[in-house]
Amino acid sequence: MEQRISLVTLGVRDMEISAGFYEALGWTRVDSPDGVVAFDLLGQTLGLFGLDALADDMGVAVETLGTGGATLAHNLPDRAAVDAVMTDAQAAGAKILKPAAESFWGGYHGYFADPDGHIWEIAHNPFSPLGPEGAFRWNGY
Repeated sequence: MEQRISLVTLGVRDMEISAGFYEALGWTRVDSPDGVVAFDLLGQTLGLFGLDALADDMGVAVETLGTGGATLAHNLPDRAAVDAVMTDAQAAGAKILKPAAESFWGGYHGYFADPDGHIWEIAHNPFSPLGPEGAFRWNGY
């Protein structure tokens, strides 16, 4: 297995509310089959899929799914950009879990939850500068 993630799929309760949230952040949908909303990212895709349909596809009861203890991280080139995204997310309907602040590891970050409770970390890591197109690598480029 190659060391990469191609697609992150979020199980959502209301496709239009969730899609509208990401569109309010400035993201653009791409063509996708009925029942799926997709947003192409830098080298990856974020997919939204109905929570009941996701459980059915996996062969598990919907009650066993949830947002769990995972986060999706979005790294930015500086602190001002972190503040701007946190502001935009709140305006789009995100619940701010932790306002952006200095971190113990020397960076600057905050957390918000989307309408389904999926948690996003918005961060600036001065030790991992982004690539020319915004790509992230743990120790920078």
